[in-house]
Amino acid sequence: MRRCAVHNGIMLPRASVLMLTYNRPQFIGNAIESILAQQFQEWELLVVHDGPNQEIPPIIEEWRKRDPRIFYFHRPVPGNIAEASNFGLSHARGEYIAVLDDDDDWADTGKLAKQVAFLDGHRDHCCCGGGVIVIDAAGREQMRYLKPEHDEEIKRRALMANPLAHSTTMYRREAALQAGGYDEGLAGFQDWDLWLKLGRRGKLYNFPEYFLHYRVWKGSGSFQQSKGNTESSLRITRRYRHDYAGFPIAYPMALLYHAYAHMPASFQSVSYSFLSRFKKALFSHRPNAQGA
Repeated sequence: MRRCAVHNGIMLPRASVLMLTYNRPQFIGNAIESILAQQFQEWELLVVHDGPNQEIPPIIEEWRKRDPRIFYFHRPVPGNIAEASNFGLSHARGEYIAVLDDDDDWADTGKLAKQVAFLDGHRDHCCCGGGVIVIDAAGREQMRYLKPEHDEEIKRRALMANPLAHSTTMYRREAALQAGGYDEGLAGFQDWDLWLKLGRRGKLYNFPEYFLHYRVWKGSGSFQQSKGNTESSLRITRRYRHDYAGFPIAYPMALLYHAYAHMPASFQSVSYSFLSRFKKALFSHRPNAQGA
């Protein structure tokens, strides 16, 4: 594993962790603790806070007192996820970018070390991710799944479902900047779009290991952003139809997803969890890999 780079006499981190936060202060401590627990320690954490929530600044300040590698950026006027992600990306100094949402946490203390070693040794790969353990608001496991592992398999299914789980990923900063970063014109699934852009430039990989506790609850982005996500799904499948296989299947699926997002909220509330689990199992690397 290579050592940190030095710029103007300052040791630069190998990896920058981007964490966006908006209005979910109750989980952010768990997320930060999972970063501090990593075996790989050559990182910086950039917390990008959108919006006026007054509980978040003192929480982050306490963490900053504990570790000077944590940096806090407050944007009083919130933008969309892509704008906040690009803001963080523009301030990152690491060769590699890792992502962790503020209501999730990393389940594997070796996550960063494994990904840095992989990208160091596979220069033809732009990005790598891993598997997910889905939990509820109380931290109880609901299911677990792995994404397709190797580049060919990932790209074969890339139009049908998001090929990498965002908070499991690590990608090359320069490759992302050259690809234009996150698309700020999309209402959702900005990470999916980025993986497809990176897939044009190099290979993608998913570790067959569980890297993340992914929290699904009524305050999560997955639950709240369904309409924006479906609109973006339609745009993404059309945008990359000539780059990836499966458009004749992917586009009708996106249309069905779009129709579902416009059903009554009461129906979505009772069916979202089941349908989300079904889709994850359907497009996972091992559909029968479920927890108790």
